[in-house]
Amino acid sequence: MAINMRELLHLMLGTNASDLHLKAGSSPVLRVHGRLLTYHEMPELSADDTQKLFETMASEEQRNEFYQNLELDFAYSVEGVGRFRVNAHSSRGEIGLVLRMLARKIPSMEELGVPQACKSLILKRRGFVIVTGPVGSGKSTTLASMLNFLNQTEERKIVTIEDPIEYLHETNKCLICQRELGEDTSSFAAALKHALRQDLDVIMVGEMRDMITTASALSAAETGHLVLTTMQTPSAPQTVDRMIDMFPSDQQQQVRNQLAMLLEGVVYQTLVPTVDGQGRALATEVMLATPAVRNLIREGKIHQLPGTIETSAHQGMQTLDASLQNLCRAGRISVEEAVSRSSNPSKMRTAVSKGTPVPA
Repeated sequence: MAINMRELLHLMLGTNASDLHLKAGSSPVLRVHGRLLTYHEMPELSADDTQKLFETMASEEQRNEFYQNLELDFAYSVEGVGRFRVNAHSSRGEIGLVLRMLARKIPSMEELGVPQACKSLILKRRGFVIVTGPVGSGKSTTLASMLNFLNQTEERKIVTIEDPIEYLHETNKCLICQRELGEDTSSFAAALKHALRQDLDVIMVGEMRDMITTASALSAAETGHLVLTTMQTPSAPQTVDRMIDMFPSDQQQQVRNQLAMLLEGVVYQTLVPTVDGQGRALATEVMLATPAVRNLIREGKIHQLPGTIETSAHQGMQTLDASLQNLCRAGRISVEEAVSRSSNPSKMRTAVSKGTPVPA
C-alpha cells in the first residue's frame, strides 16, 4: 500500500499534530501536544517510501543539495492543506523526514501568552533582542508574532533571514523583505552584511549559529538597527555566556562591552503540557537590559544575573519559576510539571502547595 504525502499531511491536521516523523522501518509517528504517538493504522515505511516522499516535496535543486550534504531544511506548501517546515536527513544510509506544521495565520502575542515586555522590545529603535529556549519551544512563532505586531503598529523596513522561511508576512504598515538561506542568500553572515545597504530598520536573523553570524549581528545593532534573533540556551542569563563563548578569549571582553551596550532583552521560553492533556502552556523568563544588567554583563558577573532578574519584577522582568508558579496556580499545568522544570524544585513545591509567592 503506497503512502502519499497529502494523506500524511491530512493525518497531521486531523490529529492536531505539531510534527510528523517519517523513518524507514516504522509507521508514521506524530507529536501531539508534546507526546510522540505511533500511527499503527498505517504500515511501516520502507527506505524506498521515505525517498519517494522526500522527492515529491523537494525541488530538483533541493534534492541535489541533500544528496550532496545529506542534510536539508526547507519549506513545503500544499494548497488547501497548509505550510510545513521540513528537515531531511540520512540515518544509516536511509532518508528520514521530520515535518513541522506552521500556522496559516500568525498568532497574536496575546494568543501565545508571551510576556508584555515583548511589545516594548519590538518597538525599540535599535539594539539586540534574543528569544531563546530548547528546540521546539516556539521561538520562531514568538518572533513572528512580534514582527506582526510591529507591522500593525509602526512604519518600518524589516528584513528577515530565515532557514527556511516559516511564516509569510504581508506588508501592512511595514515594508517586509523575507530571504531564505540557500534560495536567496548563501549564509546568515553574508545576508547580514548586504542587508545594511537595504535601507532597513529591523533585521531578524533566524538563529545565532556561529561567531561570524553573531559578530555581523552585533555590528548591525551597533549601526543603529534593531536586531532580532533566536538561540538554544537553558536560560536567559546563560544566553549571554553562550554568545561570549563563541569568540576567542582575547575578543571576549570586547564582546561583553558590545552586549552591555547593545542588548535590550532576552526572553527564554519553554512549552509545558497542560493539565487536560490537550495542549501546552508557554512558560517564560524575561531579562531586560537595565543599568544593573548592563553593568553585570560588562564586568563578566553573569552568575549574578539570576538574582537581578528575581528582584526586578517591578521593571518587567520575570524568572522562569515565577512563570511556572503562575501557570500552576491558574490550573493550567500540574504541580509536578512546575517542579520538574524549576531551578529550585523543593522551593517551588513548597511555594505552590502553601500559596506563597515565588520571587518574580
